Amino acid sequence: MLKPTYAIPDLPPATEIETIPVLKALTRASRALSDLKGQAKTIPNQGILIDTLALQEAKASSEIENIATTQDELF
Repeated sequence: MLKPTYAIPDLPPATEIETIPVLKALTRASRALSDLKGQAKTIPNQGILIDTLALQEAKASSEIENIATTQDELF
């Protein structure tokens, strides 16, 4: 039987995660997501963005299996 090579830590973490740097990063991330949401509304067919995610995931998983695929072949 295989021995685990990584011990998964208990949740929630024992250390404080709501630190000042984390909260500052949260504010920046929230602003960036709001900006992205506003920009996405200007795209006539927003489904195009979502549809490409499945193709990108398929390309990445193919690379794991040593199958090389270019972006041109995907689209």
